[in-house]
Amino acid sequence: MPEKPTIYEAEHEDFRSTAKAFFEKEVVPFHDEWEKAGIVPRELWKKAGDTGLLCFDVDEEYGGPGIKDFRFNSVLHEEMAKIGASGPGFFVHTDIIVPYISHLGTPEQKQRWLPGCVSGDIITAVAMTEPGAGSDLQGVRTTAVDKGDHYLLNGSKTFISNGINADLVIVVAKTNPDAGAHGISLLVVERGMEGFERGRNLDKVGMKAQDTAELSFTDVVVPKENLLGEEGSGFISLMTLLPQERISVASIAVAAVEQVLELSLDYARTREAFGRPIGRFQNTSFTLAEMATEAYLARLFLNDAVTQLNAGTADTVLASMAKWWTTELQKKFVDQGVQIHGGYGYMMEYPIAKAFVDSRIQTIYGGTTEVQKLIISRHLGL
Repeated sequence: MPEKPTIYEAEHEDFRSTAKAFFEKEVVPFHDEWEKAGIVPRELWKKAGDTGLLCFDVDEEYGGPGIKDFRFNSVLHEEMAKIGASGPGFFVHTDIIVPYISHLGTPEQKQRWLPGCVSGDIITAVAMTEPGAGSDLQGVRTTAVDKGDHYLLNGSKTFISNGINADLVIVVAKTNPDAGAHGISLLVVERGMEGFERGRNLDKVGMKAQDTAELSFTDVVVPKENLLGEEGSGFISLMTLLPQERISVASIAVAAVEQVLELSLDYARTREAFGRPIGRFQNTSFTLAEMATEAYLARLFLNDAVTQLNAGTADTVLASMAKWWTTELQKKFVDQGVQIHGGYGYMMEYPIAKAFVDSRIQTIYGGTTEVQKLIISRHLGL
């Protein structure tokens, strides 16, 4: 088999060793119990922060290492995929939410929040999706009424990753309901604000250990100092930072694809039927040959996307292409992996079964496959 194409350097592999040691000690022995509990303990976040696994791109003046290199994020995705660690919501925090504060925050906001985000003392979430509005952000009904020195926030959100543990929630709300996309703003709601309540820790098909919650806001007084970016610029800000989010999801997908391929190859080499390993039957061997080829292509695709992201040239179209194609490939791989494992593939004690249920959300969150194709088609002039 050809060697896996890589864009990593020695420093990334050193970081991989650190991450691997952390996960083997702090995650592997406990993940099953977190799956039953439906949440990862806050102490894990603090330990991750102490180990340097959170918020790589936060500037040094705000407590971060100031490393603006998404390859480190990808290494983390790979090491989590290898052990099936879908519980810790580190990627949501590091890849998606904290960059909003880094890019849009005032110096005062950055000083107030970023050091805790890096250390793991502050856990973040972003509240976009509502019971009646998903991929269509302009359809949100949560409102924030200007009351002079504060906003009065009302509304409800659902499917919020890190929702139970979160100390800061970036809420997408309408500050001007008549202005369409230009009437959307981002407000930072903090733990303990009166009227901010958490509902159920949602019972999902997969990713059981990652807390995903319903949130409600009833006359929450949000100080003007907690407006992130300019009023009315929320939609544009979200669109500007979406490429990293979608390439992050693609990175997770490719890491999962490669792990599923390894699980399937190992099983096909050792499981026997009719007196020989099942990998020697033509149908299985051809399936695995196709999977190996597609995994190689996916890695090449991701390497290019990450390289462009680091260079600042990754646009919305590239991110949408990477997001939909790699996640659909992940969905295909886990299905094939279960089939190769036969009845054992349907047993949760086998990693392939967990990979199967954990993967299903990938083509939905971060913008569905259909939304990604719509974005691409519009840029094709269709």
